[in-house]
Formats: sequence, structure tokens, C-alpha cells
Amino acid sequence: MVLGKPRNRHLTTGNGRCVFLTGAQLLIELLLEQGATTVFGYPGGAVLPIYDALYDCPSIRHILVRHEQAAVHAADGYARVTGKAGVALVTSGPGATNAITGIATAYMDSVPMVVLTGQVSSNLIGLDSFQEVDIFGMTMPITKHNFMVMDIAELPRIVKSAFHLATTGRPGPVLIDMPKDIMQGPAPSRHKPVELSSVPQLRGYKPDTSIPDEELQAVFGKLAQAQRPALLVGGGCMSEAASSLLLSLAEQAAIPVVSTLMGLGAFPTDHPLHLGMVGMHGTVAANKAVQQADVLLCLGVRFSDRVSGNPKSFSPHSFKIQVDIDESELNKNVSVHLALHGSVNEVLTALLSGGLTGSWEEWNKQIEAFPRRIPALSTKGEALLQPQEVIRLVHAQTAGEAVVATDVGQHQIWAAHHYPFKRPRSLLSSGGLGTMGFGLPAAIGAAVAEPGRPIVCISGDGSIQMNIQELMTAVDYGLDLKIVILKNGYLGMVRQWQQLFHDKRYSSVKISSPDFAGLARTFGARGYYARSRAEAEAVIHEAWAEPGVAVLEFDVTEEMNVYPMIPPGGDASQTIEYE
Repeated sequence: MVLGKPRNRHLTTGNGRCVFLTGAQLLIELLLEQGATTVFGYPGGAVLPIYDALYDCPSIRHILVRHEQAAVHAADGYARVTGKAGVALVTSGPGATNAITGIATAYMDSVPMVVLTGQVSSNLIGLDSFQEVDIFGMTMPITKHNFMVMDIAELPRIVKSAFHLATTGRPGPVLIDMPKDIMQGPAPSRHKPVELSSVPQLRGYKPDTSIPDEELQAVFGKLAQAQRPALLVGGGCMSEAASSLLLSLAEQAAIPVVSTLMGLGAFPTDHPLHLGMVGMHGTVAANKAVQQADVLLCLGVRFSDRVSGNPKSFSPHSFKIQVDIDESELNKNVSVHLALHGSVNEVLTALLSGGLTGSWEEWNKQIEAFPRRIPALSTKGEALLQPQEVIRLVHAQTAGEAVVATDVGQHQIWAAHHYPFKRPRSLLSSGGLGTMGFGLPAAIGAAVAEPGRPIVCISGDGSIQMNIQELMTAVDYGLDLKIVILKNGYLGMVRQWQQLFHDKRYSSVKISSPDFAGLARTFGARGYYARSRAEAEAVIHEAWAEPGVAVLEFDVTEEMNVYPMIPPGGDASQTIEYE
């Protein structure tokens, strides 16, 4: 056999139908039936049969990452920008456990994903065999559902069910654990596609819940009679359809809109009706509007502690209406007056078709007086480059059209405030779990999914070092990806909390870093360094002048804090606006 030549590992019957020789081949065919064209993974002994089958399949692109956590984050980024289920493939034991953080990240942020894990042969399960862990049990709290394939005849039903579960209702990750002997063993003698109607209806899973007409009418009535209405938008509005409906409704009714971090982009953040992000690091205008509203329509929002602060004092004067596809989120963190279990699209469509309008002239005048500006740049050390400046320059360079993947920390909030997002699926950020190391692999997934769109990873010198090995992945696949590193010499957000709330010395979070620009060159990427605004403008222009992977290192002001900020568990009245 010529090295590298695809091998034919299936037989064709007289009528042209394929008879698959192995369970792994059948798995690949089932992935194709579900529309999967990309798999992010890392091989190992337990999944070698699957990799053999992938080798023979030119229709599925395999992206070889450098760490299993990155495989899942990349599948996550792919899913967030496309709305389709991302697919990750990892081996048993440490491969599977390395994937757990990525699975939990996707679960917390409701990202559709199918994670394929290898497992030791079925006769070795439970014997503490080499590279054996109970990944099925370990991940049950952080997946929508788990499957273990113990009978190859069940594989068509399992794969179809997994994609159905991952992408319907409240999206989320589904795991399929696959013993090696099942994958390398014989497949059924024939296979026909599984119809959607044959997918089992799991007990308690009802993804297509319809909202009763009387509840929709109650929402309409409350908003029509309101004096100070507001819309609070979360990650549940991130689909193209929901975003379009939301924009139409807000403009038709002239209702102000505020967003959670996960909801940024669902409504254009530079729109006159958008007051900014709410919560701990929200704008003064957004938090004031929420606190003073008399009717608050909350769409796809789960009221995490970073949004609500003290739940007892959250929007104390409003009639709160919560709409969520996941019934378990209703009244969980914040008590609401009207809870609707169903799609935000259904509510928005009903309000639009009903011609919702109101007389909110006084409210709109009051809102105009709310300070919308983000605090001005620090005057401490004016000659030093400031992180907000860098993000604004990146925004100007990309004309606001980029997909921006962030890590977690100060840079994440600066990006949320200083890079206006025009459309949904433009900001990829770990909101629920707060996963450092998410940004670069998520950006890789986005670059694979949308090769014609500007992709930017914004990170800090702490976060980027968690998965910096994935630079090699980006270079290997010739991705057009720009990595912006705001280097301030600290784990910045931890330092800020210690300074503001713990009155502690924070030398323990001072962090050293390599020469990122020089390191980028060793990976085969372009590297740039800047420490002044003039240098920053120059390197940004140069980096974007040609496609490919570029790392831009910005030496920024060391001890700058993120503002506004509400203390943990506090409310808008305790906002710290600036130093």
C-alpha cells in the first residue's frame, strides 16, 4: 500500500449499498448523516479504530489539536459561531478527563456539542485497566445526557439522539462513550438512516413547549401599561432569528435594551436603544434602567450572581417576566412575577404581531440622562499604553466585523465594553464557568468554521499561557487568526479583587511571561510588540495587512482596574464608577 493513500474499508453490495466492516466506520457514516464536517480531536489507543475510519473519509475534516481540553473548546467555538453541534473526539483515561473542563464550559453556556470518548474494551471495564476512567459517571452533572455504546446495533439510535438532544431545547453537550472492541468489531450487516421520528422521547425532555395564549396576552398587557419598561437580553437570544425579532420589537416599541455578557451581540451594542451590559461590571445606565424599571421582560436570562448581585434587591420596583426554554431556570435565582416556559422567539413574535407600542416619553428622557459612558482612560502614567486603547484600535481595524474570542479576566470585560458587537455569535467568552485558556482554542474553532471572517483572540498574559501550545494548531492549518495579548504582569482580575475587597498584598499574583512575539515566531507565526499608542497602531495595521496567524503583544499599564464594578452580592447603588 502506498503511504497516505486512502484505504477502502467497506464493501459494496450489488445494489450499491455499503456494508460497513467495523463499528467505527458506521460511526463516521452516522456523523455524516448528521451533517458533521469537522471533528476536533487528539488520538489515543482506545480511539485508533475511529481514527482509521476517519483516515478513509475525505468528507470530514479532522483538526489535530495539542491538548484534549483545546479540542473541546475548539468544538465549542465552532458551535457558538455556527449554531450547529460541535464535535470533539478524545481517547480514554487522561484524554477524557482532560476534556472535562471544556465540557463543563459548554454546559454552563448552553453550547450544542457531541463529545466522543474512547473507552477500554468492554471486558476490561471496571478492572482499573490501563487508561480507564468512568467518564460516563464523571460527566453526568455537566452534560445534557450521556450514552455508552455496548451494542453496535444501538449506535444509529444513539448518534441520532445525541445530536437531537444537543441542538434542541436548551442546547448543551452530550457525551458518547465507546469501548474500543465495539468500535473495531463488526458493524450490522446493513444500515439505513434513522428518521427523526424514531428518536426516543426521553422522559421529561420536551424541547418544543408552546406558551399558552393567555400568558402571551399577559406579557403584552403588562408592557402596554408600563411606564418604565425595559428588555433584559441573555444568551437565549443569540440565534439569528431571535436577534432579528428583538431588533424589530425594540425599534417598533422604542423600549430600551440591556444585555448580559452572554447576550452581547444579540442586539447591536452601538444602537441608541442599547444601554450596555448589566451586572457586576455593567454600565451605570444599564444597571440604573434595570433598577428603576416597572416592567422588566427577561429573555433567555438565568440571573447568575454576576448579573443579579443581591437577588433580593434586583430590580425591586418591577413586574419581572422571565422567558426561558429551560423550565428549571424559572424562579431559580430571582423570584419573578410571571414565568413563561418556552421560546423567546414565540414571545417576541407575539409582541410584534400585536403591534406593541406605548407612551414612554418621560422614561426615555430619564434614560437619556443616565451616564452611558465607560469611565475615561486612566490619567495615571499617561505615556503608558492602556488596554482599552488597544481594543478600540482592534475594533477600528476590523470595522467591528470580527468574531472576538476572549479568555477570562480584566481583558474579557474591557473587550465587552470597548468592542461594540453588531450581530449575534460575534463574542465567544466563557461566561458561566469562567475558563481561563478558553480563548485561543475557541478562536481556532471559529476560524475553522468561518474562514472568510476576521477572527480575533483577546487574552491576558495569564490566560494565554494556559493553552498557548495551540498556536501550533493554528499555524499547521493555515488559519487567519490574530491573537491580542494584553500583558500587565499580573493575574489582573484577582489582583483587583484583592486590592478592592480583601485589603491584601497581591505580589502572589504577579506573573512572569515569555517574549510572546518571539515565541510566536518559533511556532511559525508572525510576532509583534508594542508599548505605546503609536506603536500599537502601527503593529495592528501591519499584522492585518496579510492573512495568517499573528501574535500581538501589548505591554499595557500594570495596575489598571476594570470599572464600573459592583461589589459581590451588592446592588447598583454600590457601584464603583472609577478610581
